[in-house]
Amino acid sequence: ECAGTVRALGEGVRDRQVGDKVMVLARSGLWQEVVNVPASHTFPMPEGMSFEEAAALLVNYITAYMVLFDFGNLRPNQSVLIHMAAGGVGTAAIQLCKTVENVTIFGTASASKHDSLKESGVAHPIDYRTMDYAEEIRKISPKGVDIVLDPLGGSDTTKAFNLLKPMGKLITYGVANLLTGQKKNLMAMAKTWWNQFSISALQLLTQNKAVCGYHLGYMDEEVELLGSVVAKLVNLYSQGKIKPKIDSVWPFDQVAEAMKQMQEKKNVGKVILVPEAPKEESKKAEN
Repeated sequence: ECAGTVRALGEGVRDRQVGDKVMVLARSGLWQEVVNVPASHTFPMPEGMSFEEAAALLVNYITAYMVLFDFGNLRPNQSVLIHMAAGGVGTAAIQLCKTVENVTIFGTASASKHDSLKESGVAHPIDYRTMDYAEEIRKISPKGVDIVLDPLGGSDTTKAFNLLKPMGKLITYGVANLLTGQKKNLMAMAKTWWNQFSISALQLLTQNKAVCGYHLGYMDEEVELLGSVVAKLVNLYSQGKIKPKIDSVWPFDQVAEAMKQMQEKKNVGKVILVPEAPKEESKKAEN
């Protein structure tokens, strides 16, 4: 994803104009100053939104919206477990949960991020490094939760399924457990793959639970569907109900440091790349 100003139009493009400020959704090739994308993969930026916010909106908020509402069918008085709650999708999911009345949010994150999570609306932050989050949730909510957002995979998906209340929904949208530390650990990857959750349709019958899989990258051609979701998100932004949380902004020549910020799980919100250093940082460097 990225955001920028339209510099030129392809033949036949009628619904965009040179100078339009747009958000862009594409699988790859956006870490550069000029990009060439289909017009259908661009979305007008709402009034008052910065380019940094626009670059932080699409992937995280489309994902969070669709897993919570289209798959999760989130309703008032329900409970949700959000893993990696301080990350990009986690932050978006928390804000979207707050648009529904009386939703109880459980969020896993390292202890240093708990104050920030509480401020954003997480009722029960849990340090996954020192606690068994399933046990902690059971202490507070013995029956479990209504929805689990699972970007982890492996044995965590099994724990998530077991945490669901009757009629609960598990939405898996990533396999973060395949990547551990600074390098891909082949043993850890093999273990995660071996422990991957598996269930049959007949087993689902007796459990009264749902399992859903979501991957935004495989919906490239669903232009109308994605467009309708973006329209809802823009409306929520314009009402002040959602606002992309920017962790930090890095110039292109510091991309390695930006990646390290995420890899070491230091970020709270979105890590953004810009072609040049922000003006404030440039002034500091000059002084």
